[in-house]
Amino acid sequence: MMIKEQVKALWKICFDDSEEFVEMYFRLRYKTEVNVAIQSGDEVISALQMLPYPMTFGGETVQSSYISGACTHPDFRSKGVMRELLSQSFARMLRNGVHFSTLIPAEPWLFDYYARMGYASVFKYSTKEIVLPEFIPSKEIAVSVVPEFQEEIYSYLNKKLSERACCIQHTLEDFQVIMTDLTISGGYLFVARQENEIKGLTIIYKGDKHIIINELCAEDKDVEYSLLHAIRQHTGYKRMVQLLPPEDQQPQHPLGMARIINAKEVLQIYAAAFPEDEMQLELSDKQLSVNNGYYYLCKGKCMYSTERLPGTHIQMNISELTDKILQPLKPYMSLMMN
Repeated sequence: MMIKEQVKALWKICFDDSEEFVEMYFRLRYKTEVNVAIQSGDEVISALQMLPYPMTFGGETVQSSYISGACTHPDFRSKGVMRELLSQSFARMLRNGVHFSTLIPAEPWLFDYYARMGYASVFKYSTKEIVLPEFIPSKEIAVSVVPEFQEEIYSYLNKKLSERACCIQHTLEDFQVIMTDLTISGGYLFVARQENEIKGLTIIYKGDKHIIINELCAEDKDVEYSLLHAIRQHTGYKRMVQLLPPEDQQPQHPLGMARIINAKEVLQIYAAAFPEDEMQLELSDKQLSVNNGYYYLCKGKCMYSTERLPGTHIQMNISELTDKILQPLKPYMSLMMN
C-alpha cells in the first residue's frame, strides 16, 4: 500500500472529517514532498503535512510552514512518536528556508502540548455581531455569488491580505483549494463590483443559528453594507458573526500557534524592522539546537555568537522568543479550512 493511502487511512481513524473533505484534501493538498511520516515496520503509525504559506512579517514576506493533519495511530500514542515526528519536520523546514511554523490545535489541551515543542499561542481573533440596518443598499454596487475560482478575485483578496502587517497569506493554488472546500462545507463567496471593478468580497460559512463571516474586505462602508445585505437576501439568516483580526477593545480568542524555525534570520528581519528594540539574549531550543546561543540586537542589526559576551542576558526558550516578537504585531490567520 502506498504511503499516501496509508496516511489517508490513518487520517480516517484519527479525524472525524467527511468523506468528501478527505478526498478533496488528498487530491489537492497532500503531496509526497510535504508529508512526514514515521513507520513501524511497513505501517505508517504517525504522519503530518507541512503546508507552505507566505506570511507578512517585519515589512517582508517570509516563508511559513503550516502543520496539517498531525496524527498518531491510537496504539502508538503517548510514546513520544509525535515529538519525534515534529522534530524531524522542524529539521526539514530549516533546510527548506522556512522562517516560522504555524498550526491550529485541534483540541484545547493541545495548546500546552505544542508549547512544549516551542510553539507560542500568538494567533488570536476578535468577533463582531452584525445587525443589519433596514435601508436598501446602493444600486451602483452589484453583488454576486461566485461559485468557482477566478484569478481576478484572488488578486483582490491577495492585495487586501498583504496589507496586514503580520498575517498568513494565501497562494493562488491555495485559493483554488479554499474555493473547492466552500462547495463541500456549504460556504459562499460574495463579490461586490462597481462599474465592473471588484470593490469588495466576503467568504462565509453557515453556523447553527447564524452566518460566520470568515473574511470580509471592502473599499468602503457602502460596499460592506451591500455585501452584508446580499448575504441576508441569499441565506435568509439575520444573525451574522464576523471574525476579525484581534482588536484591543474587543475580547480576543485563541486561534493558532507559531514557532520560530530559523532564529538568526527571524531576528535579523525583526532587528531591521524595529531598530529601537535592543536585546541581549541567551536562547535555548530543545528541538533545533542550531538556534541555541547568544543574540545581540542593536541599531537594526542582529549579531550571533556561540560564546557569551559581557553584559546582562535575558534567558529565553524558543517559545518565549516567538511570543515576544510576534504577540505585539497581532498575528492573524483566516481561511485555513480549520
